[in-house]
Amino acid sequence: MADLPKDDAALVEQAQRNPEEFGEIYERYVNKIYTYIYYRTGNVHDAEDLTTNVFMRAMNHLPKYTDRGFPFSSWLYRIAHNLVSNWYRDQNRREIVNLVNSNLPANPNNSPDNITVTNEETEMLLGAIRSLPSDRQELLILKFVEKLSNKEIGQTLRRSEGAIKSLYHRTLISLRKNLNNGNK
Repeated sequence: MADLPKDDAALVEQAQRNPEEFGEIYERYVNKIYTYIYYRTGNVHDAEDLTTNVFMRAMNHLPKYTDRGFPFSSWLYRIAHNLVSNWYRDQNRREIVNLVNSNLPANPNNSPDNITVTNEETEMLLGAIRSLPSDRQELLILKFVEKLSNKEIGQTLRRSEGAIKSLYHRTLISLRKNLNNGNK
């Protein structure tokens, strides 16, 4: 009989007893945390460095970690959020989220005209998203890239689920307004 994957609580408990077991936590979450950070920074090198820092900080603070009823992943996203915020503050950089995914497969059935229209629409959408405040950009990344639930987003951003729903609604209204203003 194959071993069932361990739940986060068991992994954390095991890693707290034996730090060498942290590797399993790392393997489970490194791609998700890297993707989140990459979309926040738009830079591969900075995303790699910050991802490393997230897991170093998590490993160093794991002995003090206590389960408060939230998914373990929300603790890691919170660390990532704080490090990205500090990175922007320390670097005095303007926060621009690169949401372009250059790995999208091309559809061979698309005509050059259709591809041009699609690219223009994508650029308009990305421009509208970039014009949003950083918390709304972050919400969209967590919702559509990381595919987190409103509850998980709330835990990560330290807001209630209701506040996330409200922010999401206002964000969609703002996007619609920005897109409509761009089409005039």
